[in-house]
Amino acid sequence: MSNEYRHVLVAVDLTKDSHKVLERARPIAERNQAKLSIMHTLEPLGFAYGGDIPMDLTSIQDQLDDHAKQRLAEIADPCNVAREDQHVVVGMPDTEIHRFAQEHDVDLIVVGSHGRAGFALLLGSTSTGVLHGAKCDVLAVRVGEDTDE
Repeated sequence: MSNEYRHVLVAVDLTKDSHKVLERARPIAERNQAKLSIMHTLEPLGFAYGGDIPMDLTSIQDQLDDHAKQRLAEIADPCNVAREDQHVVVGMPDTEIHRFAQEHDVDLIVVGSHGRAGFALLLGSTSTGVLHGAKCDVLAVRVGEDTDE
């Protein structure tokens, strides 16, 4: 059994540190000649507002989706991640990351983690959720204000 990675998934939140997470994952994928995918998860608007809004949120959700795809491309294109390997999905981040990883035979998930005290805070809620439900390796890349960069 080889321990080489064949498919690396980078999960980003589209903040200014997202490129650091991708930059950490890229050489791992290159060393292993692995496929590199990047994804961002948008929480559904109805969920964010408790589903009580008496209006159709489809056009707003579509605008958010388009904006997220544009931001993801700004991060992924300079690293030569093919457009078909750039994914924006709607749902709860840890659930969608696990689903994608299982459906696409991902064997390494790379997420950003904000350095704060305590294990859950160290990773952040999404990273902690990804770690606990993952069926493959998870690499948490430290990002945020208190890194040395």
